[in-house]
Amino acid sequence: QVQLEESGGGLVQAGGSLRLSCVASGSIFSINNMGWYRQAPGKQRELVAGITRVGSTNYADSVKGRFTISRDNAKNTMFLQMNSLKPEDTAVYYCNAKITTATMAGMGQFSYWGQGTQVTVSS
Repeated sequence: QVQLEESGGGLVQAGGSLRLSCVASGSIFSINNMGWYRQAPGKQRELVAGITRVGSTNYADSVKGRFTISRDNAKNTMFLQMNSLKPEDTAVYYCNAKITTATMAGMGQFSYWGQGTQVTVSS
């Protein structure tokens, strides 16, 4: 059983900062690509930032220069530092990870999601 748990969301004024964390736990052989997604009311879920196991990153154009994704492989943890927040950043933020784990059929890689954490930016 593998679980992802996000934390760090909340209410912040425009221009403020928040730091999200995502911890993976359970029967983990390795964690490959990880990413942060967000979904605002009435909109589709979108990729915010992604990071490979060796630390290569990519960002949505809307957050470049304001958000920084990072990870600590030793602690199975990923972070999203969000600065200069805007009201349009308001959404539920989800972490996603491609995790290799053991199954009855052998080792396999699966995509896991956290439960989401609410980020609200007031104007």
